[in-house]
Amino acid sequence: MLARVWSASIVGIDAVKVGVEVDVSGGLPSIIVLGLPDSAVQESKERVKATLKNAGFAFPMRKIVINLTPADLRKEGPCFDLPISVGILAASEQINADLLGDYLFLGEVSLDGSLRPVAGVLPIAATAKKMGIAGLVVPADNAQEAAVVEGLAVYGCKSISEVVDLLNNPGRYQPVQINNVADMVQVPYAIADLHDVKGQAHGRRALEIAAAGGHNLIFVGPPGSGKTMLARRLAGILPPLEFSEALEVTRIHSVAGLLKNRGSLVRDRPFRSPHHSASGPSLVGGGSFPRPGEISLSHRGILFLDELTEFKRDVLEFLRQPLEDGFVTISRTRQSVVFPAQFTLVASTNPCPCGYYGDTIQQCTCSPRQREQYWAKLSGPLMDRIDLQVAVNRLKPEEITQQPTGESSKSVRERVQQARDRSIHRFQTETNLRCNAQMQSRHLQQWCKLDDASRSLLEAAINKLGLSARASDRILKVARTIADLAGDDNLQAHHVAEAIQYRTIDRML
Repeated sequence: MLARVWSASIVGIDAVKVGVEVDVSGGLPSIIVLGLPDSAVQESKERVKATLKNAGFAFPMRKIVINLTPADLRKEGPCFDLPISVGILAASEQINADLLGDYLFLGEVSLDGSLRPVAGVLPIAATAKKMGIAGLVVPADNAQEAAVVEGLAVYGCKSISEVVDLLNNPGRYQPVQINNVADMVQVPYAIADLHDVKGQAHGRRALEIAAAGGHNLIFVGPPGSGKTMLARRLAGILPPLEFSEALEVTRIHSVAGLLKNRGSLVRDRPFRSPHHSASGPSLVGGGSFPRPGEISLSHRGILFLDELTEFKRDVLEFLRQPLEDGFVTISRTRQSVVFPAQFTLVASTNPCPCGYYGDTIQQCTCSPRQREQYWAKLSGPLMDRIDLQVAVNRLKPEEITQQPTGESSKSVRERVQQARDRSIHRFQTETNLRCNAQMQSRHLQQWCKLDDASRSLLEAAINKLGLSARASDRILKVARTIADLAGDDNLQAHHVAEAIQYRTIDRML
């Protein structure tokens, strides 16, 4: 007999509906899987056979042909174990096949008959709803994740026996329910607090501006001055994820396999900190069948590159296009996928190889040639895309010994939220804009108009620092954020002046 079961496969961060056709016919006992299966799908033949026997079902000792449609789409991963098992049981008339056309099945099976969680359930659930699927049958550990999609009946099962009972007696089971879905993204903010930072008023101000406008930021200073400590506290002053943003972030993390045992929305803004030995594909994503990289995993959050000048130059160049566009396109021979990558880049570095160039206490031992080669690792186009370039100086002895009395992250976060609310109100007709850093040239002409004093100040900075058109645009974006923090509707000269001073590296080079 022939049975058809619906499942799905991940392409990028989206899903494609996959049909699992199972034919049980006469002939020597064998199992053949068609439709471009990878090794994990081929191995499912033996897993499914052992699972059904151990769960108490009869495995048909006949010729079994399993066809995965569409045939030109590569199928990978263990998520097809459950639909293949259900298809074999339906084709051998061990279960009621009336509901197979209404449900979509997804899950990995263990040899004892239990179901194991799989990656990518959230985008598959969203696709199932769009295609009119009535219900989604997944492992119990994935049920909460899938149930986030409203209007889709999700059934979480712990074993293959429960799945069979669900199909034979659907009235006994109720779909998983989630109450107050929007509350799932409320952040507890149990993270590092700015109150612990001693001194560094200039760096703290830069963090506040970066959080309010979504601006890229780099700290430059000697070892032990607090660069990393400051950078790691940026997450604590960012506004919480909105529900729509949490869905985006969760879809990416689900595809990457980071939600297998969590079963809920991502609550915190991502904070990714790859080591400086990271390769280009690990940052932007890649592989024969592309998976999201660090820049996509930090979507709507922070990508922190500590010791920026220790990264290989060709690796850093991979960041140029995503920083500008907010997405990255990964092209391979078989397919091309687009991953979102709207992140805030935060970096830190020493001013020279020895780390003490410009220090007031310890003398630098580097030659001008060594410093030149050191900064040559950072290209001009990349530095153009970093809005805030801040010098972090060594703390004074009295600042080190005194008790921390700095402003807490909570009060700073309130000002950041107010500034973001102003920008969101300003962008209410622009659905793709969420913060000032995302403004384009036409937006600058509309919302960053300069008076004569501001224009003269900016022109003088362009001539003196040799700024590019992109760098001058980013100065205007930072000035717009500074004005929002101050509650001003129009840009003024002192807003532009403060934005210009955040070009430390332009003055150093």
